[in-house]
Amino acid sequence: MTTHHAALIYTMVLMAAADRDMTDAEMTSIGDMVAHLPVFRDYDRSKIAATAAGCVDLLNQDDGLDKVLAEIKKALPERLRETAYALACDVAAADNKVSQEEARLLDLIRYSLSIGKLPAAAIERGARARHLTL
Repeated sequence: MTTHHAALIYTMVLMAAADRDMTDAEMTSIGDMVAHLPVFRDYDRSKIAATAAGCVDLLNQDDGLDKVLAEIKKALPERLRETAYALACDVAAADNKVSQEEARLLDLIRYSLSIGKLPAAAIERGARARHLTL
């Protein structure tokens, strides 16, 4: 059974892999979020690589994307679904560009997790604001 920690990490890994180019900025962002966010306080960070590999294994199966999205939804309590979307937005914004593939995946994640357009827009705006540079 997938834990809520794994589901959140799956969401971030999925987002980083969306454009087939997992950048250093995206990987660093994932590590930083796991290291500092309260939702990961009781997560053993030494398991990040194994958890990410589990996501990749699922993705490589037939209908892998659908399986990963279903696993994420099943493992997350409703109160953490917006958190998952926010983490995905932060990973997408980490390298200061959101590709067309990443934008499409954000739509799929939003739809899969039943996040309304208004909350999603607010979350996206927050991610954009956090990642802006001069």
